[in-house]
Amino acid sequence: MPSITDQQLISQCLEGNKDAFRLLVQAHQRRVFSLALKMVGDEEEAKDVVQETFIRVWQRLGDYDTQRSFTTWLYVIASRLCLDALRNMKRTSPLPADEQVLRHFAADSATQRQLENREWVSIVRTLADGLSPKQRLVFTLSQLEGLPSQEVEQVTGLSASQVKSNLYVARQTIRERLKRLGYE
Repeated sequence: MPSITDQQLISQCLEGNKDAFRLLVQAHQRRVFSLALKMVGDEEEAKDVVQETFIRVWQRLGDYDTQRSFTTWLYVIASRLCLDALRNMKRTSPLPADEQVLRHFAADSATQRQLENREWVSIVRTLADGLSPKQRLVFTLSQLEGLPSQEVEQVTGLSASQVKSNLYVARQTIRERLKRLGYE
């Protein structure tokens, strides 16, 4: 059985097919959760972002331009919701336990090691402390999610030079943070 594309699912969704939408959600929810968790640093808040993202996708599917990548459009919605969530959340500073998780993770040489959600939260809190929401978004999309620069520009609405600038500052801030924690 041939696999169904996002475009085919979207066409079916526009005809009111809720099963097609469920398949679209299943195909992309991990990606959205990964971004949200890394951005907001809180598992429950990340789940809320995922839920709200797909509510908005369902509501605005008619506005989606099929000439563009669905994934990019999805990242635009999710990243804006992440930025909103960051603005609405109380600022959480890294805890000593968060730094301990980072030290343990950095010392683990197993390349196949998978992080659990709570470990990601600790690492994000520790490394992203001091980053602006825009810097955090650019760093997350580029370095943690592996998006190419052009897609980061499309998702964030920033120019190439703004993306480079925010990424540079984020890397410098994280590098300084790691030095303070004893990593060269």
